[in-house]
Amino acid sequence: MYKFHWVPANSARHASTDRRPEGALVYPSGTAVTTLCGEVDQVADNSELAWLWATCPECYQAALRIARAADG
Repeated sequence: MYKFHWVPANSARHASTDRRPEGALVYPSGTAVTTLCGEVDQVADNSELAWLWATCPECYQAALRIARAADG
């Protein structure tokens, strides 16, 4: 498992290393998160349509670096 989680926020799918609430598999809607692209206090949107938004290219590149480093 990687140190980041995907989170729809502000009309894009972002990645964040913020801790999720205990027992939660996703960030609940309304949760403020800091994303790997450097955006602070983005508000999570856990609706079905939000998961279909385009992926933030900066978050994707940062998540890819984290995944590659973890995989060795």
